[in-house]
Amino acid sequence: MTRPEDIGAAVGLLAVDPGLGCRLRGPAGPMRDAILQALRQALPAGTAWRKLPAGATDDRLLGGLDLAATLAAGRPVAERGLLAQADGGVLQIAMAERLDEAVAARLGAALDWGEVATERDGFSSRTPCRLGVVALDEGIDEAPPGALLDRLAFELPGDGAGGRIEAPDAAAVASARARLAGVVVSEDSVTALVGAAMQLGVASLRAPLLAVRVARGAAALAGRDAVAQADLELAARLVLAPRATRVPIDAEPPAEPETPEAPPDQAERDARALQSESPLADRVLAAARAVLPADLLAAIAGGAAVWGKTGGNSGVRLRAARRGRPIGVRAGAPKGGARLNLLATLRAAAPWQKLRGAVPGRIAVRRDDFRIRRFRQQTRSTTIFVVDASGSAAVQRLAEAKGAVELLLAECYIRRDRVALLSVRGRGAELLLPPTPSLTRAKKCLAALPGGGGTPLAAGLAAALALAAHVRQEGQTPLAVFLTDGRANIALDGTPGRPGAEADALSVAASWRKAGFAGLVIDTSARPHPFARKLAEATACRYLPLPQADAGALRAAVQGAVQGAVRRA
Repeated sequence: MTRPEDIGAAVGLLAVDPGLGCRLRGPAGPMRDAILQALRQALPAGTAWRKLPAGATDDRLLGGLDLAATLAAGRPVAERGLLAQADGGVLQIAMAERLDEAVAARLGAALDWGEVATERDGFSSRTPCRLGVVALDEGIDEAPPGALLDRLAFELPGDGAGGRIEAPDAAAVASARARLAGVVVSEDSVTALVGAAMQLGVASLRAPLLAVRVARGAAALAGRDAVAQADLELAARLVLAPRATRVPIDAEPPAEPETPEAPPDQAERDARALQSESPLADRVLAAARAVLPADLLAAIAGGAAVWGKTGGNSGVRLRAARRGRPIGVRAGAPKGGARLNLLATLRAAAPWQKLRGAVPGRIAVRRDDFRIRRFRQQTRSTTIFVVDASGSAAVQRLAEAKGAVELLLAECYIRRDRVALLSVRGRGAELLLPPTPSLTRAKKCLAALPGGGGTPLAAGLAAALALAAHVRQEGQTPLAVFLTDGRANIALDGTPGRPGAEADALSVAASWRKAGFAGLVIDTSARPHPFARKLAEATACRYLPLPQADAGALRAAVQGAVQGAVRRA
């Protein structure tokens, strides 16, 4: 947990080196307002402060062609984007948890290279862009893209009762800025920060680099020409501790004989070796450990979001031609329902007016200049559970199958999916639960699921295929989870017999594959059944034997199946 005094220190460091960047977590409130106000007061007068609106286009972000100036001058005239306007200052991002991945990638490139490169429509430009990012993160089960978070040094709490954040003196900030380039950091100091990062399980290489920058900024703000121990401890608390994924172990492990393969904790041993080389490294690690949450291990084991990760998923994002959220433009003719973007079309035509001999007061537009809008539509996913409740499954592991479904239902609830439940038993399949977002209703329906009778697997596949087609017609993405022991013995026409039942099941499975639906086949047999694997291959679904499917494996399997559904959609 960030100390109150460290929040003020982070504000001062951002004023000295805005490029460090900051993530403010929590809803709008007094604390967030106090931090933003303190930072604006600490920055030198005239420092640029720009806000990135939601859904900003590439032209607004990166800059491009100034249409009016180009038409008036008869030559390409550049227009500065938000990144160029914020050069030397700060870019504030509202609702950063909803920032588009592509926009985050462009921001990351700008932060890495310190310039914005624009090349499109026959027009290219390079503009300096040295800025800092303040990302306002109001997400609960969502987080800003990792491409952005990896480049931000600080994570500060934006919620709480708030209070006055003391901004550093303007003269002290100006003096620190002038001294920053000459601050020296020793090799032992860098080794201490790298060792602490390894002990805390911080995988990103940018984290220790940012920690070094923070230590140098702290030394400059304190009036020192070299990094001291206090500066390293502050950098460990502010940069490394929030990124920790494990609690470091102090005890030295006993010596072990050499083996051909490195043990699983070899990286941790290397980190302890680095730490043992210098007492300074131990003190830096102790500073980071002092602010680690007491329940860090429990939070990680429970699947809590760590730095740059999130468990939420609001649905599948599909590119659409007619409706949805605008995500830019592309070259193309306005046909088939596509919408013409007039301004983008004029921008594409403007640089060529002299060459085309355009009459004054008129604009010569050609087919190659046409630009159409691009949209992205957010859709919901519907997970269809097809549970084999036949006599063989009931005798074998129906109770365990229900337990597996409950785990998967919880995963669907986290992703905000709708769920449906199909029962396969007797001589056919029964839709016990139509698509619904209610997790409680799905669990009650599952608990009352009876077992016994034959295994009409082909009927279950056919019912799931029809339901998936209906879900797709509603504009949603279907995903099926088949739980079966693979012992099909009832054909589509209701006649018993294993050969006919398996042939019908494979025939319907071929139709499932042809339709392009995603799915997951979970083999509930005590031992993996060959026909269950064959069925997974015929449907082009992933195969997972239940004896090897613990909670973590089920979660990963469903996530992989959802990603497959996204790609197929």
